[in-house]
Amino acid sequence: MRVGVLTGGGDCPGLNAVIRAVVRRGVKEFGFEFIGFRDGWKGPLEGVTTELGIAQVRGILPRGGTILGSSRTNPFKVEGGVEQIKANLAEAGVDALVAIGGEDTLGVATKLAELGVDVVGVPKTIDNDLSATDFTFGFDTAVNIAMEAIDRLHTTAESHHRVLVVEVMGRHAGWIALHAGMAGGANVVLIPEQPFDIGRVCDFVEERFKSQYAPIIVVSEGAVPVEGGDMTLVSGEQDAFGHVRLGGIGDRIAGEIEQRTGKESRAVVLGHVQRGGTPTAFDRWLATRFGLHAIAAVADGDFGTMMALRGADIVRVPLKEGTGELKLVSPEEYAEAAVFFG
Repeated sequence: MRVGVLTGGGDCPGLNAVIRAVVRRGVKEFGFEFIGFRDGWKGPLEGVTTELGIAQVRGILPRGGTILGSSRTNPFKVEGGVEQIKANLAEAGVDALVAIGGEDTLGVATKLAELGVDVVGVPKTIDNDLSATDFTFGFDTAVNIAMEAIDRLHTTAESHHRVLVVEVMGRHAGWIALHAGMAGGANVVLIPEQPFDIGRVCDFVEERFKSQYAPIIVVSEGAVPVEGGDMTLVSGEQDAFGHVRLGGIGDRIAGEIEQRTGKESRAVVLGHVQRGGTPTAFDRWLATRFGLHAIAAVADGDFGTMMALRGADIVRVPLKEGTGELKLVSPEEYAEAAVFFG
């Protein structure tokens, strides 16, 4: 059997660990051949491939990013895209496809599976917002990077007696902000699931300064004020999956705090540093296990499925279940963090 592998969407620590595990087990245990498709769905859409075997995956376990490249190409937005993918897979002699990606990449995989393409999915997103799995790889790395930044910002905030607003990723789900904020001892955490009252945020700022310490506020890029309004955009342009580019909520909040309280306030946007660099041990472990189980699903002919972590076990779930709805922070989980506000 010849198996194609692709990585789509935003890059993520752990992608290379999945590729390595898929190829190593696929070659050694099942005798499969592999071919890599470059730059997400653009690869099978345009027939852009690269050699993929044991030699190509040596030494990539600790590397961030993806050796296959990525993009946000959506073949369903291209006229004749599905037919072109099927033709290119047949021309390359590909019998099955392992698609590694988040909601959008696996959404395409779900539709292709329904149209007869033999595909197995591996969930990837630093946002940890796929409902079918307890955790996605990349999330732990992103949280640790954000936590370390918060740790460092505490000292400079206290030295200068200023408010620091740390903007982290999280379009619709605030998992990074919640975990990093709690682990880093933030004084306020603002997430998309819970619209914030800027007046209450300013009250927390004042309370913190009364204790002779400076406040750190962690905010997801998709957070919105309770009085209404849309998410803060960098631009109104949409990608192939209809997403707009977010950014700027940290600056907005810092400006409001400084205007209302008179306290010097600065915003720090962590941005892509959260998804770059070497993956943590947990993410290497989880990504490797996802890869091992994904290629086993291919060997079993169990297509149209996605790997998921349930407790300590890796299980297979229908692709549609994995991408059907987002996993959001519950009010109860947010209330745990709120104990430490102020």
